[in-house]
Amino acid sequence: MVNTLAIYKPLLRALMKIVGVTPQIVEIDPGTILNFWVPDEISSNPERRKHAKKQDKTKPAVVFLHGFAADGIITWQFQVLALARKYRVYVPDFLFFGGSTTDRSERSPEFQAECVAKGLGKLGVERCTLVGLSYGGMVGFKMAEMYPNLVQSMVVTCSVMALTKSISGAGLERIGFKSWSNYLLPDSIKGVKLLFELATFKLPWIPNFIYKHYFEVMFDHRKEKEELLEALVIDDKDFNLAYHPQKVHLLWGEDDIIFNMEVAENLKRQLGDRAIVLKSIEKAGHLAQIERPFVYNRCLEDILETLLEENSEEAA
Repeated sequence: MVNTLAIYKPLLRALMKIVGVTPQIVEIDPGTILNFWVPDEISSNPERRKHAKKQDKTKPAVVFLHGFAADGIITWQFQVLALARKYRVYVPDFLFFGGSTTDRSERSPEFQAECVAKGLGKLGVERCTLVGLSYGGMVGFKMAEMYPNLVQSMVVTCSVMALTKSISGAGLERIGFKSWSNYLLPDSIKGVKLLFELATFKLPWIPNFIYKHYFEVMFDHRKEKEELLEALVIDDKDFNLAYHPQKVHLLWGEDDIIFNMEVAENLKRQLGDRAIVLKSIEKAGHLAQIERPFVYNRCLEDILETLLEENSEEAA
């Protein structure tokens, strides 16, 4: 049987092309490349550029940062399709996802943040709003800290500033796993199904061959990804509450058990007056953007409109 994801990905690529988003490889440094999904008008393809309009920098740039269970465009497909006409949308694949690789040994979220920021710079992005899910939110907070002139504002979904041992331990206890690698890098079809069951409020029936096909294509670079997860968890004593000048909106799945609403409330307290609002989506778990895409998109569009108005007022 032909792998269904192998068929779906070209279809998804065609859909993205219709809304003006195409993939592009960006060399960050020698030996390190990132795959980005970018507005068609800035593609490096000479034929595509010849027929494309000049990049419209009046449209705000929105950068989507994915979680650990899939690459960027699979994670954010519904949001890109909804927003690409109104915003300059960028979707990077983190290192060891979606064709992004490095020959360097660094595995920290800081290194991921550095690579994404450098890639955006090469693509001509000067200011942007980050939308980060889970692992992507953690990388996003590092970007906001390290590159305040680049990151104008953030929308964070089901994430934390940093995955301390106490937060990590509590999350693993809620889902019944001993390590994040055991959960996020399953070694069986049953493990893939459990991954999605725990990440959703109510997982619809999906035939087993879909889980089998997902397992076959989505869990490459296992060694490197295990190292990414090891580098993600830090001692509580090593966590310093960094000041982020950016405004942060929190958009949560109300039934997320990995980072539950208590975690969201604690993040809101940590952010203080920088946290504009904490909005939760009913009947949605950790993967709220996929589980309830229409509701998530409405909330996200409202937030982006608000941020756009605030940023315009500050510029004035």
